Amino acid sequence: MGGSMLLHRLPLRVVLLFCSLVALFSVVTADVVHTTKPGCANRCGNLTFPYPFGLKDAGNDCYYKEKSKSFLIFCNDSTDPPTPRMYSKDSNFQVLDISMENHEISVTVFVAKDCYTSSGTSLRKNHPHFALPKFPISSAKNKFIAVGCDTYATFSGSTYVTGCLSSCHSVLDVINGSCSGIGCCETSIPRDAYRYNISVASYNYHLGISEFNPCGYAFVAQDGFFNFSTDNLREPPFDMVPLVVDWLIPNKTCNDAKKNTATYMCQENSNCTDAENGKGYQCHCLKGFQGNPYLQNGCQDINECVILQPCVGICTNLPGTYNCSCPKGSRGDGKKDGNGCTPTKRFRSMDIVLGLNISFLLVLLGASWLYWGLRERKISRRREKFFLENGGRLMLQKILSEREGSIESARIFTDEELKKATDHYHENRILGQGGQGTVYRGILADNTVVAIKKAKILDRSQVEEFINELIILSQINHRNVVKLIGCCFETEVPLLVYEFVTNGTLSDHIHKCGHDSTLSWRARLRIAGETAGALSYLHSDASAHILHRDIKSTNILLDENYTAKVADFGASRLVPLDGTQLTTLVQGTLGYLDPEYLCSSQLTEKSDVYSFGVVLAELLTGLRALSFERAENERNLSLYFTSAIKGERLFEIINPMVLNEGNPEEITEVAMLANQCLTVKGEDRPTMKEVAMELEGLMRVMDRHPWLNRSGDLEEDEHFLGERSSECDGILRSNASGNDDSIRNQVPFEIESGR
Repeated sequence: MGGSMLLHRLPLRVVLLFCSLVALFSVVTADVVHTTKPGCANRCGNLTFPYPFGLKDAGNDCYYKEKSKSFLIFCNDSTDPPTPRMYSKDSNFQVLDISMENHEISVTVFVAKDCYTSSGTSLRKNHPHFALPKFPISSAKNKFIAVGCDTYATFSGSTYVTGCLSSCHSVLDVINGSCSGIGCCETSIPRDAYRYNISVASYNYHLGISEFNPCGYAFVAQDGFFNFSTDNLREPPFDMVPLVVDWLIPNKTCNDAKKNTATYMCQENSNCTDAENGKGYQCHCLKGFQGNPYLQNGCQDINECVILQPCVGICTNLPGTYNCSCPKGSRGDGKKDGNGCTPTKRFRSMDIVLGLNISFLLVLLGASWLYWGLRERKISRRREKFFLENGGRLMLQKILSEREGSIESARIFTDEELKKATDHYHENRILGQGGQGTVYRGILADNTVVAIKKAKILDRSQVEEFINELIILSQINHRNVVKLIGCCFETEVPLLVYEFVTNGTLSDHIHKCGHDSTLSWRARLRIAGETAGALSYLHSDASAHILHRDIKSTNILLDENYTAKVADFGASRLVPLDGTQLTTLVQGTLGYLDPEYLCSSQLTEKSDVYSFGVVLAELLTGLRALSFERAENERNLSLYFTSAIKGERLFEIINPMVLNEGNPEEITEVAMLANQCLTVKGEDRPTMKEVAMELEGLMRVMDRHPWLNRSGDLEEDEHFLGERSSECDGILRSNASGNDDSIRNQVPFEIESGR
């Protein structure tokens, strides 16, 4: 009674303000009240967590019960303050944060280390692992990072391996804040990863650099947590780092979960979505509601009239929404951003209303005309700016001058032509994606089907790489090299347009079309000969001698007749007229990289010969160039292959189909040729012209004596290829397949197992 009398004595605006604050407080605190079940604790130390998470000792109804007990929080009271952990009170996985809005958990994980003395003796090494059986590691919020000047690290799970290589010769090479491969490298985490093992190793045991970099280390951490500096080369600045994990209701999709109402977790005023990462579903409050969607009455209506104050008239709160209206005697929609409320007495004359409407319409038309005119002018200037920045004018002159007198030259496309050809780069037109860019299937105005290469990362180094590929391909005219049709300079990065190669990559047919490749022996030998002929042409017969620098089975495409097409010239280099070698940053692919080039940075045509030797070994054995699933002495195919020849065990590693179809003398001859290509010293390797002649001579012998070979002609090749898998058809990958393992500024690589 006394409180009521006190309110009567206060001014009206003070009373209204007090009521508004009470209502606002009730809305804001509604989310806190509805995060856990009644009577259940929701705090351990500094961490507050929502249901379906709950403490181990709080009771069975305080957390979501399922077989793996993933939603249990163990509170270690022996520390000050108490620390929340997963699995057990003494586990290393301390929980830092649990987000209801983003469905994320932040936990601590160990750093992998690899340390040496100045003499190269190993001091300590650890290979940490991590696993949450039901919750996947966030691919969007984490990065895999390796630090060191002689360090390579791998991040592996049950079906994936990725990693990167970091190197430098002096602390002066390192750039603070840059994690691009010099002293520090980073790469992305694959989706659907529930567990990992981290391995750190060294190529040269940190010899010569141990004074400033005695250790290499690697870790998976929340993106933005680590900022690299030269001080980090001496030792890791931390033993544990934060990792972000996506949480979800495991094992079921929304459609499956809704079939059993007794176990379906999404309550009233919420909706269900299938998780983007991992297998399971997540619940979210509907628009206009907030709270915990996993609790009964957990999603509470938001009073927009108090929080947003969206009306100038009368605001009526409704479940999940609100309504604005005007008082009697006025007109409008009552909204702040609409017509508002205007007294009707202000509009007594229809002539005034009509005049104002016409004036407003004329002003609107004039403003629209001016806006669109300025917009088109801005777009035109921007395209011209990109054209000049990308070297478009000079590049066009160079191409036209070098192609003068030839049958056809590279075509210069406009931005609008390529947008129309790809349906504005619609996701249905994507042929392949990788760390460097995306390849789209395009249909030109004359119905020509093409492949359009578009860079994903917008930096000037990528532009230079595209320009380099354009210069190289504009000088090549060979049936076994992917044909460059044209380019576009009107976008922020240039676009390259190629012929459309329909039958995937050689790697697809060797490794990804089932456990046993269906390529016949004759088809393999013909593809090897065509590839060698193309490389011989690049080294010796092109208008300017060209080193490819990234020969591998994923860069050899096959058309509808299984004719080989060499692709991806972004890393290629022109050989100067006064020399036979170039000094460059090491660039290539693990497993195919010339060891002499890796050590000396001296690029020669023999570097391509070594990479081709690895491809020959792949064709003979059917094994990947690099696989961490094989035994340690068999992981690197080139070393495994040469050691098998040296130990007279060649036919133990040859692919069974090759053994059944090929003549032993032919197989031995090709194997010895591959062994010569894989010689460590470049000067002892044959030239590509010699390799091509050797393979061509072998094919001629097979053509003269077909009874010595059981693989038949092209028709028989296609018979032995069997039914084509959908994952091997209709793509031009050219390093856009999602398995880009080239050493550029970083070295991501992935090895898929049995998929």
